[in-house]
Formats: sequence, C-alpha cells, structure tokens
Amino acid sequence: MTEKDINIEGEETLDETPLEETDKESAENTAEEAAADTQEEEKEEAEEKDPLVKAQEEIEELKDKWLRSVAEFENYRKRTLKERAELILNGGEKVITAILPILDDMERAIENGAKTDDPEVLREGMTLIHQKFLKILEAQGVSKIESKDADFDTDVHEAVAMVPGMGDDKKGKVIDCLQEGYKLNDKVIRHAKVAVGQ
Repeated sequence: MTEKDINIEGEETLDETPLEETDKESAENTAEEAAADTQEEEKEEAEEKDPLVKAQEEIEELKDKWLRSVAEFENYRKRTLKERAELILNGGEKVITAILPILDDMERAIENGAKTDDPEVLREGMTLIHQKFLKILEAQGVSKIESKDADFDTDVHEAVAMVPGMGDDKKGKVIDCLQEGYKLNDKVIRHAKVAVGQ
C-alpha cells in the first residue's frame, strides 16, 4: 500500500502543513512578542515617570477643588450680604404692617373729634386706640418693664433721681417711674427712668 492508498482509505492521515504557513505563524508570534516587549518597556518608562506625573495630576486636582471651594464661598458671602441688606431694609415690614391699623384708628378719631365737642368721647376713643396699640406691641414681643414698688435693678432701670428720707423700707426701691421701659423678647430696648429711695 502506498501513501495515496492510505489517504484514500481514510485509515491513516498525514499532516501535510506547507512550510510557508509555518514560517508565517512563527513570524506573527515573534511580532506579537516584540510588541508585548515594547509595551512592557513603555510601561516601565511610564512607571519611572509615574510619581512625578501622579503628583502633578494630584496637584491639578487639588487646585481645581480649591478654586471651586473659593468660588462657592464667594457666592455664599455675596448671597448672605444681599440677604442681610434686604433684611435691614425690609426688616421692620412686619411691625409697620401691624401698626398701620392704629394709624387708621387715629385718623378716624381726628375726623370724628372735629364733629363732636364732648371730651369724654375723645378720651374714650384715645383709650381704645392705646389699648389696641399695646396689644399689637405685645403680639410683636414688646413688653413693659414693671417698675412700681420694685427693687432697683440696673439691668432694667436707670436712676435719674435719688429721693432721700423715704425710710428704710423704701431704701433701694423704685419710688416713681418717670418714663416707662420696654423689653423686646426679654432684651431691654429702653431702660425705665425711675426715682429711687435713699
């Protein structure tokens, strides 16, 4: 039996790879190996430069974050200054709005006062307006400092006169209140001017 007979019968097959194909495969393998070696060399060079490049990238990143933080803070500062200016300009709006009805009542009292000669009617109208005004002030957090027969307290009182010869029981006490004092939410906004026993 010859080689041809063996191949025809299919019992034995010979691997007949042409020599040219083998040379191409080995050339491709060496080219791939060379490319891999080149990449490894580039990686090694990059690793040698890496600490400096890495540090520069980190510096750029930190610089960017810093610039953003500065810009955000500047925007915050401008916004708070604007809000503060608006608050100063319009802060009293709530109080003014609450007081306007009192102004309306006073104008009506003046108009009606011209129509009547009875002083009792005028007095009664002024008393009602005064009570309404006090209620509005209380609603805004304003309260009167109680001074009558109270111990003299420098936190809320201002002594404008010392009254001698009032006796030991009146010593250091408020004898008379010359001008009422007021607090706004527990903060003294005007001290009561008082005469104190000596």
